[in-house]
Amino acid sequence: MGLYTKLPEDLQEFDVIIAGGGLAGCVVAGRLAEADPNLSILVVEQGLNNYNAPEVVHPALYPRNLFANSKYTLFWQGNEAPQLAGRKPIVPSGGTLGGGSAINWMVYTRAQRSDFDSFNAPGWSADEIYPFLKKARSTSPEKCHFETYHGQGEKEHHGFTGPVNVSGGTHRCKHAEDDFIQAADAMGYHELKDIQNLRDNNATERWLKYVGPNGRRQDSAHRFLHPKLQSGKFPNLHVLVEKQVIRVLLDENKKAVGVEYQSNPRFLANPEFMTAKQTPRQVKARKMVICSAGANGTPLILERSGIGNPEILKRAGVECVEDLPGVGHDYQDHHLTLYAYRTNLSPRDTINGFSDGTMDVSEAIRNTDELLGTNAMDASGKFRPTEAEVDALGPEFRAAWDRDFKNATDRPLMIIALYLCYYGDHSMLPDDAQYVSMANWTAYPYSRGHIHITGKDVNDRPDFDVGYLKDENEIDLKKHVWAYKLQRDMWRRMNIFRGELASTHPKFPEGSKAAVIEKADGPVFDKDQRIEYTPEDNKAIEQKIREIVSTTWHSLGTCKIAPREKKGVVTPELSVHGITNLKLADLGVVPENVGANTGNTAFVVGEKAASIFIKELGLEQQQAEGSVDGQKRADSPMGGEGKEVVVGQ
Repeated sequence: MGLYTKLPEDLQEFDVIIAGGGLAGCVVAGRLAEADPNLSILVVEQGLNNYNAPEVVHPALYPRNLFANSKYTLFWQGNEAPQLAGRKPIVPSGGTLGGGSAINWMVYTRAQRSDFDSFNAPGWSADEIYPFLKKARSTSPEKCHFETYHGQGEKEHHGFTGPVNVSGGTHRCKHAEDDFIQAADAMGYHELKDIQNLRDNNATERWLKYVGPNGRRQDSAHRFLHPKLQSGKFPNLHVLVEKQVIRVLLDENKKAVGVEYQSNPRFLANPEFMTAKQTPRQVKARKMVICSAGANGTPLILERSGIGNPEILKRAGVECVEDLPGVGHDYQDHHLTLYAYRTNLSPRDTINGFSDGTMDVSEAIRNTDELLGTNAMDASGKFRPTEAEVDALGPEFRAAWDRDFKNATDRPLMIIALYLCYYGDHSMLPDDAQYVSMANWTAYPYSRGHIHITGKDVNDRPDFDVGYLKDENEIDLKKHVWAYKLQRDMWRRMNIFRGELASTHPKFPEGSKAAVIEKADGPVFDKDQRIEYTPEDNKAIEQKIREIVSTTWHSLGTCKIAPREKKGVVTPELSVHGITNLKLADLGVVPENVGANTGNTAFVVGEKAASIFIKELGLEQQQAEGSVDGQKRADSPMGGEGKEVVVGQ
């Protein structure tokens, strides 16, 4: 099997090197290997091999990846932010093979049609991307698709022969799911079977997940890499783990010819001593170098390679090879707020037991407990305000709405989701009830940040400004205020409602009609009832948002597709401006945000990138129609039996 922590002496040159084994990187590696098994490929990943790791393959264990001691997560420390109550935000990202798809919340949502069109790049419009999403039985790289869909959506919008299963998993909490759907309906947001068709919006759905019918996570490493590595049919596909890419090697003609790397001190016995003793190693690429280290990692690799803003490179002590100011610029993330509620749910309705210690994880794994096969997020929706609500948010908000949303009816303002899980300290909860979370996040934030190197060393802390709530006229903040009020009105209509966890909600003034209800015997609202808020209440909400707003792990835009004069870093063909044989393939290339969780978009980027690279390398797609890695999908240990799983009935 071609998976190493140390390369054999006879493997020091490859046709293609992929710097970063994240979501898109694994897709690219797998598709290139399928196109030509004789092509020698090396994936260099800074993290661990994730094969069959419990925290990866069992969906319900994903909250463990939020713990600071997680072996599979990178934690990016942001700069101190006055607008965030003086906090230094932390942004987790995938730190193992499969990248974000190996640790994320596995939510299946797609971008909208106008999102792809907003890229304003040849080859990336919605019509041109659509073949990568829908069912298309073809060996042509332009029509390959990555999903096998097990839902109720219209078949013309989905794929049914791809390696990545989309299903309801092995467990759903039907009564909580129904409560969310019915409460939203009472507020004017109706249920649709499928809002992942690039068109529909302003509605709710019984959400599907990147979880197979057998309850296993569908990360890109397990779906695109591991089966090939173990099959013996791809002897030229190689993966090097626990190695950090320092920089891309460039010759005198600005041609990428390889990478320089070192062992990741995180996995060394004596990190400080061993790092000091290390001598970086180099490995050469004959045809192409592809950076796929994520929207946070890739710009830092480029800058350490001398590609970026000359002033930033000079401060870091790096010689400028290519003046490209867009590198690390325009950092974007969806801004998340989480609010907790007390419920009458049972321990088997939530996944809290796997985090608070009341459930034996080892025993659950031995018994193939169906509860392991869920991300505990069964219902969500894409939401837009009414015209009256837009006016109530002020003239600046109205101007932004009319400019960017009013006529773009497929664009949600916020995404709101019910998670049957509490993400805080369970030991500090006031009682033994099951507490769960409501997640609100901005679909199209106006705020921007940046990420840049501060020195030559891989482990020098970057200059990382997350940018949350820095936009002019505080439009992003007002979005969250609107969403907080909407989801709270929804909760007070739910049959599972038993109160609000005060510590996660605003501190309203004494006597406020909006005061927190810590305990209740059931729903407290009927029909058209709404909570009344004063200007002082609104200030309390704004303050709480500043104190808790955080990441959705949806970093993107730091190496965007655009002309260099518009701070672009790559061409529509994903070539780095001014550099030969250097490509990028991760969410950093996405120039504008998307109204969806970004996992699906990352898969699309990987598939589109692979199609581009296959053409440029002169390869032909050789994967057999209707199979994955030379074996039928139904035989895959991660894919389940291929039977349809109908949800929402």
